Formats: sequence, C-alpha cells, structure tokens
Amino acid sequence: MNTPLDNPVLRVEDLEVRYGNLAVPAVNRVNFEVRRGEILGLVGESGCGKSTAAMSILRLLHPPGRVTHGRVLLDGIDLLAMGTREHRALCWKTISLVPQGAMNALNPVLRVENQIADAIAAHEDTRSKGPLTPRINELLALVGLPSRVRRLYPHELSGGMRQRVCIAMAVALRPPLVIADEPTSALDVVVQRVVAQSLLDIKNRLGNSMLLIGHDMGLMAQLADRVAIMYAGRLVEIAPVADVFRAPRHPYTRQLIESTPTIGQRRPLAVNEGGPPGLGTRTAGCPFAPRCPHAMPRCANEPPAMAQCGEDWQAACHWSAQP
Repeated sequence: MNTPLDNPVLRVEDLEVRYGNLAVPAVNRVNFEVRRGEILGLVGESGCGKSTAAMSILRLLHPPGRVTHGRVLLDGIDLLAMGTREHRALCWKTISLVPQGAMNALNPVLRVENQIADAIAAHEDTRSKGPLTPRINELLALVGLPSRVRRLYPHELSGGMRQRVCIAMAVALRPPLVIADEPTSALDVVVQRVVAQSLLDIKNRLGNSMLLIGHDMGLMAQLADRVAIMYAGRLVEIAPVADVFRAPRHPYTRQLIESTPTIGQRRPLAVNEGGPPGLGTRTAGCPFAPRCPHAMPRCANEPPAMAQCGEDWQAACHWSAQP
C-alpha cells in the first residue's frame, strides 16, 4: 500500500531557473517534495529564490525568467511539459496560489462574491447548479469571515480580511495542493496569527497539502510539518520542523532561528551582516561561506552536497558533516 512518503502530491526534481544571461541560476538544481496532508515550509531571507521557485512551479514566471532544467510533478504529471490549455484547466482545481499582496491580487472594481464566482465558473459548469451564494458564504465561513463580506469591495476590507478572501478563493475548488507565498508578510502581528490559523484550519478540514513560503521561522514553527531552508537558490537543509528547532544542522538555519524573537526567553537576536550573493556573482564553494561563523578552508572551494544526517533529515554543510 502506498504511503504519503511513497506518493507525494508534488515532487520537484532538479529545478533550475535563470534570469536572462546572468551567471548564476536563481534556483539551482533544487529537489524537494510535498507529501499528502502536510505543510512544507520553504524558508529563507529575501533573494534566496523561494518565490521564484513557487512561480516556476505554477508557471507564472515572467520573462526574462525561464526554467532551464528539471521537472515539476503534480500527482505524477509534469506541469512544465503540459500545453497552455491543459495547464489552465489544471490550475485552481488541483493547484492554487495564495498570493503575497492581496490588494494587488484582487480586482478593485468587483465585489468579493463576483471574484469568487468568476474563479468557480472558469473551471466548472455552474449553469445547472443554481446560485453560488450559499457556496460563497460557506467559503467565507471557512476562513472566519461573515457572509456580508461577499457584497464588499476589496478597499472596504482590512488587510487581514483581504488575505482571507484570497485563501477562500484558493480553496474554492478544493485543490489538493495550495501554494501560499508569504501570506502574512504585510500584516501586523495580531492579524498574522488570524491568517495563520485560517491556513491551518483549512488544511485540517480539507486535508489538502500546502507549500508555505516565508522567512519567519516563528510562523513555520506554528504551521509547518517540515521545513526546507533555502539560501542563494539552493536547498541547504530539509527536515521535520521539531528536529530543526531542536538541533539545526546548517549554520544558516541556526541563524534564522536565533533571529526570531521569543516571549519566554530574553536573549540578543542574531544579526548577520550582508546578504545572499547576487545572481551575477559566481561562487566556487558554499555560497554561505563568507557569512558563516564555522567556515573552513574547503568551504571556499568545494560546494557541499545534500547528505543524509538523520531520519528524514538532509543538510548541505561541510561543518555539520564532520564526525
């Protein structure tokens, strides 16, 4: 009998994405999978390639960005090899997006109910199913919004309400996979908690899988089952979230955790100067070596490969691989 580990809903294989003729890929031969019923967090600071990877999976990458290698398998079907018409029919029904900027994603001159109805009608024959109002009310209730919201325009809603409308639209056709691209990054702390809880409630009620993209390790601790840490277009660690917080294997993962404020423990937040190398900067070894407190001579010349370092745990680091 197949298990979620044997038959993931999404498998990304050797994905490489480039922008124009720049020397370094924005996404550099990335491999990961999203298992059935899980939330996988894809984490890293700005410029690490998280959103580029997500847009590539959804085929929403705009020129000069292009996928130059790899496969994206959704239930065994390669999304990158499909024709445009086939892919459009697949979107929203099997894979959907919760965008980062809800105000930019929603049409400012249409009421909420019209936007949700349009999404449903684009993929279903709704003529024989009667009014969509009860279904729209159910979707809004699913994310904790009252039915009156359906009659409002986006500008009449708060930021958190707009984000939850986008979540309701993303799950309108019950897709098995939802990609949430930094869904709480533009919200205050209190509203972040509400939106995060909405995502978790939907995952628990509908049983779908989710790829959650962000840079907030605190949010990942609340929502994710596993986390994949990304730096300079590469995955550097992937493991169950509890294991990563208990004993991170990669120094970058450790610094991401230490930069997250906590209520119960007073400690200085970790600050690491600089940022990921630009796409025009080619590095011979580990791209994190110039910022790494544990860098060794081999780190400057030899890129570390992802290696098994525990059950369901991989990391790419020379220092952590030492006996």
